[in-house]
Parts: sequence; structure tokens; C-alpha cells
Amino acid sequence: MNNNPTRYLLLSAFCLLASATDFTAEGKRWWSHIEYLASDDLKGRDTGSEGHLKAARYVAGEFERSGLKPAGTSGYFQPVKFDVKQIVEDESSLALVRDGKAEPLVLGDDAYFSLRGDIQESTEAPAVFAGYGFGVPEKNYDDLAGLDVKGKIVVYLAGGPKSIPGPLKSHYQSGAERWKYLKAAGAVGIANIPNPKSMDVPWSRATLARLMPSMSLADPSFDETAGLRLALVINPERADKFFEGTGHTIAEILKAADNDEALPKFPLAVTIRARVRLKKSAVESQNVAGLLPGSDPKLKNEYVFLTAHLDHVGVGPAINGDSIYNGAMDDASGIASILEIARLIHESHAKLHRSLVFLAVTGEEKGLQGSRYFNGHPTVNEKNIVADINLDMFLPLHALHYIEVQGLAESTLGDDIRAVAKDAGVEVQAD
Repeated sequence: MNNNPTRYLLLSAFCLLASATDFTAEGKRWWSHIEYLASDDLKGRDTGSEGHLKAARYVAGEFERSGLKPAGTSGYFQPVKFDVKQIVEDESSLALVRDGKAEPLVLGDDAYFSLRGDIQESTEAPAVFAGYGFGVPEKNYDDLAGLDVKGKIVVYLAGGPKSIPGPLKSHYQSGAERWKYLKAAGAVGIANIPNPKSMDVPWSRATLARLMPSMSLADPSFDETAGLRLALVINPERADKFFEGTGHTIAEILKAADNDEALPKFPLAVTIRARVRLKKSAVESQNVAGLLPGSDPKLKNEYVFLTAHLDHVGVGPAINGDSIYNGAMDDASGIASILEIARLIHESHAKLHRSLVFLAVTGEEKGLQGSRYFNGHPTVNEKNIVADINLDMFLPLHALHYIEVQGLAESTLGDDIRAVAKDAGVEVQAD
């Protein structure tokens, strides 16, 4: 790409930071944004909450102070409407039925309901284990080959074969692509077994999120899970309850996955019975967008985005007596970074060829929903968006020596990231 926007942008930002003579002051300024955004007063910035609105107003104010023009549909804001679902767990139940006898499962311990999809109040269906539960046409990979899943719940292990490139694997395991594949084969539900080796947090922590609201975009054009009657997440330590009577065990399946061997595929010897009681509501949240116009007459109508997510997960079950999930690193740190880059460029009077859009998205913790909405309703000409640099989850616990970059090999931007990082003495790691 001629006049590559990313190298110029990142090198400019690094140079501006490096030129600061008082690094302690710069760090305190960055941290001051995090202190506000992650304060108890904002109560975890849950999507659509009053705390999130306060955070959005704060970001809009910082954008204005940095000379950015409003780039939303309502000033700096782009309103996003959400449908909200929350499990009423004491009125819900899950059971395995064998030979007409129901074995109740403990919600939260054995499994829990995922609320994405067209979840029905009552579902009872046979189940089948389908390996990793997805297909990749480009690699002639099909987990459903030879399996009858019509009218059934597909149980699968999270992950995929090492032989399939990461980007392809990630794409076809997305909620929309996976369900499109399973729905076409006649499935009515899904049940995901996380691989313990790739779980970010232990089950005891992950299961707490089941009680928090799930959100989906209210705009029906974004509905990618129509027909999904039931979605479960199964505790891998309790998965053998589902496999009883099949001759297979979770230990066998995890060993095969660890050795990158083909996973077995087989019908389960049970039907799954679910009763789901939901509390439904609606909220509105905000994407926040600011524009720095470019200076080159030929290039100023092209846009480079700097993005980070403004939301976190709000208030939930207490951990060590604290029920506010403050979200300092995830992702107040990324928001603070784009605010500081905007300020540094403004104060340096740097002239950039292309236009920059600084975008704080909502609903990331709800499944990248704010990003999906902006992608469907961009406030600039989508054909002229040439790059996006997303900043998420900085951990300033030690000196910066390594940076993990998702999408590193997906475009020529990876070369620019490597060049900038090398100049800064930082080693780049792929996802």
C-alpha cells in the first residue's frame, strides 16, 4: 500500500510518546483515564447501563478536547439498541433422560444455559457428539460427515485440528458460521464442552457469568441464530454424565485433541430435556466516534480506525466480597490508549495524510455487538476504510517486551507492526 497509513500512524504515536521528557507524568495521565473508567462509580460499565453512559460522555468529552469532530449519528454518539435476556435459574431446569428416567443436572456445576439464540421455554431432543462441531469447506473438513443430526442437539469440544489455519478455524467456529452449518444439517441445539487447556479462567469463575444478562442487537437484520432452540455449556469435569453408555469418555476425547488426532463422533445414549425461564427487556447503549480529518487532498477521504471497547460486564456475583467487575485492563486500558494517542497527535499538531476515526465500541463483552452494529451501519464510507487497529487488555504489570497481535498474518499491516515494534525494542507474537 502506498503511503501506508499504519506505519505512519504508529511510528508517529511512538515518536510522540518517546519525545515526552517526563514518562512518569505521561503514565499518570494514561492511568487517570483508567481510574475514572474503572471506578466503582461507573459500576463496571455494563452495556446499556448508567455507568456505561457516564463513560461514553467522558470519552466524548476527551475526543472534543483533542480536537476530534463528531463522527456518530448523534454527535459523537451512535445509539445501539439491544434486546436483553436473563436466566431465571430457580425456575429453569436441565436433565438427562435415559430409558424414560430423568437425571437432573445442577445448573452452574454440571452445565449452564447460554442465552444466545432463539432459546425456547421447553426443549427435549436426542444428542450426538460431533467432534469439534464445525466444517471448513476450503480444507474439505466436515465434522458432520456420516452423522445424522436432524432434530438433535450437537455436543462438541471447543477448538479444532492444528492442521487448519487459525484464521479459517476462527471464522468457521464463530457463532454465526457454526450455527449456519449445523442448522443446514437439521440440528436444533448446541452444547459446547470447553477444553480445560484453553480455558482463560477456571470453570468456577466462568460459570458465574451465566447469571448475567445476555444481549443481542435489536435490529432483526443482525439475527444469525434463528432456529437455535437450546444452547448449553458443559463443565468438562462433568462431561462423562453426557457420555455415559456410549463407550467413550471425556478423558479419551481430550487426549485425542491433545495429540491432534481425529475425535470420535457418536450418538449419545440420552436425550437432553431443558426448561428455560427468561426475563426479557430492552436497553440502548452507545458507540462513541470522533474524526481527525486527514491533510492530503488525495488521501483524506480514506480512513484508518483506532478502536477499543468501552463496556465491561457490570455488577455480578461477589468475588472476595466485591461484586463490581471494574474492567480496568479489559478494556479501560485500551480506551485510555486511544484517548492519549488522540491527545498527543492534537498537541503535536501532526498532519496525517489519511483521516483517523477513534471509535469506542459498546457491547464487546456481549459478543462484539457494538462492532457488528457499526460494521452494518458505518458512519463513514465503508469502501474507504483501509485499516483498523484495535487495542485491548494491556497489562502494565511489567516492562513491555512482547505484544500479541491478532490478525498478524492477515494483511501487510503485520509487516508494519513488526517494523514499529522492532524500533521500540518489542517482540511481536502471533495469536
